[in-house]
Amino acid sequence: MSEPAIPWTLLARRAEEARELAYAPYSRYRVGSAVLAARSPGAEASVFVGANIENASYGLGVCAERHAIAQALFGGAQTLVAIAVATEGPVAGSPCGACRQVLAEFADDLPIALVVAGKVQRHTTLGALLPDAFRAERLPRTRKR
Repeated sequence: MSEPAIPWTLLARRAEEARELAYAPYSRYRVGSAVLAARSPGAEASVFVGANIENASYGLGVCAERHAIAQALFGGAQTLVAIAVATEGPVAGSPCGACRQVLAEFADDLPIALVVAGKVQRHTTLGALLPDAFRAERLPRTRKR
């Protein structure tokens, strides 16, 4: 079975639109994300978006990638197909470490597009960004007393 074509232009545009809605009064670093996700592998996929939301208590902020993933899960999707992350540039920003780990919860090796000014500047994968992700299979199945 071949992999479905990823609509990178659509994801880049939707991530850029989400970036415009970011709430970033402290860092002024606005990020938008568009994740292509489906209810199950091979099922029809939909686009879900998110933007970073900062907070005066900095640790309570939410990254655009995790916001988009939450939207996808809330929308019934369980399988991530691809993600685009939009920043202002001039150099494309990639998901932070926490977002990489959250992405790894839902995908083994996710295609990622890094977007600046609505255009894909670089393609990468989750495997390249987080080669030794912590995964559920590393958790003990039983606890010894």
